Amino acid sequence: MTPVERGLHYVLDPLQRISSRVTVGIGSVFQTVGEVRELRAQIEELQAQVDALKVENVRLKEYEAEVQQLYAMLNFVSEYPISASLGAEVIGREACGTYPCGDVVGVEPNPYLRYVTINVGSLQGVEVEMPVVSGGAGLVGRVSQVGPRTSEVQLVTDTDSAVAALLQTSRITGLVVGQPDGTLRMEYIPQEEDVDVGDIVLTSGLGGVLPKGLVIGQVTEVLKMDYALFQSAVVRPAINLSKLELVLVITGFEQIPQEEPSGEEP
Repeated sequence: MTPVERGLHYVLDPLQRISSRVTVGIGSVFQTVGEVRELRAQIEELQAQVDALKVENVRLKEYEAEVQQLYAMLNFVSEYPISASLGAEVIGREACGTYPCGDVVGVEPNPYLRYVTINVGSLQGVEVEMPVVSGGAGLVGRVSQVGPRTSEVQLVTDTDSAVAALLQTSRITGLVVGQPDGTLRMEYIPQEEDVDVGDIVLTSGLGGVLPKGLVIGQVTEVLKMDYALFQSAVVRPAINLSKLELVLVITGFEQIPQEEPSGEEP
């Protein structure tokens, strides 16, 4: 039987080895499938944790942004001589003050944005012409219409808006007027005066309509013609009016005394 046994071994041994490898392979496949399922469950759990952290991060950023706005308002109240103020939220943005073009627009920047609606009105003591600020002392505009619980604010960029202003460095006065492209322009600057790009434009307080020292914007370009009686300056608004959320209505203020240049009396 020895030759026969040898022959059987010669034939069967390779089959046993192949069978053993197949068995081991199948076991490995089942083990791999189990590991994949376990890894998939871990990934799903980690993804859920990531999603939860994202939501928490967004919530914390929202709180941070709101705190910064409120902190800026508190700084403004402490630095400027106002006797009364009222916080409000922006609940609508409009391209004009009359229907039908006074539709609420989205949060995307809109160069034709001219009015916003806030959630305070006559019941809270708001009156027409009251100044509205944001981001500290940044001028937003003035109240143009008042309802019982809401008010419409005419932004400084409206073409019918005109604000008495002065340049912070040189103390030159002029009139800041809204432009159709959403920018501002400071008009009636004496031709002989030097105006620098980057200079800050403030409210002058002349006329008593607005407190003195509110920030209107910054000079980005000087427009000067030799034959003209006055020069003008393009002004970038201090506040991004398309992203307003919280504002402060100044319901009462004291006039800041006009600064006089120091010098000896004659």
